[in-house]
Amino acid sequence: MVYAAIVRSKVRSTFEQINSGNYHAMVDGLDSPFEYVFHGNHALGGRRVTKEAMVRWWERTLNLLPGAKFEVLEVLVNGGPWRTRIAVRNRVRGPLPGGEQYENVVFQFMTLRWGKVSAVETVEDLQVLERALRLVADSGKPEALAAPING
Repeated sequence: MVYAAIVRSKVRSTFEQINSGNYHAMVDGLDSPFEYVFHGNHALGGRRVTKEAMVRWWERTLNLLPGAKFEVLEVLVNGGPWRTRIAVRNRVRGPLPGGEQYENVVFQFMTLRWGKVSAVETVEDLQVLERALRLVADSGKPEALAAPING
């Protein structure tokens, strides 16, 4: 289906832009209203419903995991433009303090309404993420143990 191919291409392009440091490509694609949930009670977890909170979240993410890059492994698309469901499987990798490497698999489930993202749910191996955040905190960035950004 042509529509599904266009959506898959847009998802891949958005992650490429994020990898280049342009997280605004993702934020600008959010609908009004939207909901972004990252499961877990950790510095990157929480529920965001405003673009301002999403910008703060991206700034925190890039500060705590600088150099982290997403590799899109799979994008599944279902539905039409009025309600599109997307499942994305990513590998995220990046350097950690002390020369270690962060690597995790991230699953995202999204809903689009007429080309805008109205919902995102993110799940990844929390043991791996929380261990990485602890390493980052121990290296002098206490924000890695901060409460989630909600709002």
